[in-house]
Amino acid sequence: MQIFVDTADLEEIKEAKSWGIVDGVTTNPSLIKKAVEKLKDKGMEMSMEEYIGEICRAVDGPVSLEVKGIKSDDMVREATILYEKFNHINNNVVIKIPISTAMNEGEELFEGVKAIKELSEKGIPTNATLVMTPCQALLAAKAGASYVSPFLGRVDDYIRERLGMKFDKWDIFDGKLLRSIEEKRREQKNSYDEASWISLSDEGIYDGVELVESIIKIYRAYNYKTKIIAASIRNAMQVRKVAEMGVDIATIPFKVIKEMVSHYKTMEGMCKFTEDVVDEYRAIFEQ
Repeated sequence: MQIFVDTADLEEIKEAKSWGIVDGVTTNPSLIKKAVEKLKDKGMEMSMEEYIGEICRAVDGPVSLEVKGIKSDDMVREATILYEKFNHINNNVVIKIPISTAMNEGEELFEGVKAIKELSEKGIPTNATLVMTPCQALLAAKAGASYVSPFLGRVDDYIRERLGMKFDKWDIFDGKLLRSIEEKRREQKNSYDEASWISLSDEGIYDGVELVESIIKIYRAYNYKTKIIAASIRNAMQVRKVAEMGVDIATIPFKVIKEMVSHYKTMEGMCKFTEDVVDEYRAIFEQ
């Protein structure tokens, strides 16, 4: 599994790269704005174009840059600008396109899909973002997306919010437990009609990890070449679960990457090993 770091902070990107485990970067306009403002707070001036160029230069792997338009023609135009401005720096730019840009009922649903198709035909790699369902991922693959980004954390949030659950953004959420609760409630009903009304899932998906699992099954069934990026990762357990499934990539916040390498017993072991170094063993390294 490849690991992308989900940040636009150059300091974080360079530090993560120094660890030797980062294969790419995903950004969005909000992350870039936050990073540039942080730079200004430190008294360092850099234009937006210069900053994005530095991100591309710092990473030996794909860098996802996002368009701002909502119509397919605008997104294709903006994608072309981003690609021509920055891809030559390190030949690693991928354009993030929302799978659908509709924000209200009745608005055009397929602007993102159309943009992905046109950019694919132009040879510009795309990352279909804001994917919340397996069907959206299927459409992205058929349109020719290079990558698809299902948002695990946001799906977890949506399900918990619908059920009135209290939670913190970084909390672990277990969809299997939710499924078992639903099954027990259905068993207490006397007819199909009564039982069918009980649904704790989002169209049969019980958490973000299951969303990724479903997309993997669909892509393998039809041999789609689109790579799956598990996105909106909230904790190390989600990383482990999608890795076990064989997901292509996980894009992970800096905070969660640190969580992945941390464990109390590892620290405890280091304390013990350090204490147990005798003078004779230490002398080996002093020759």
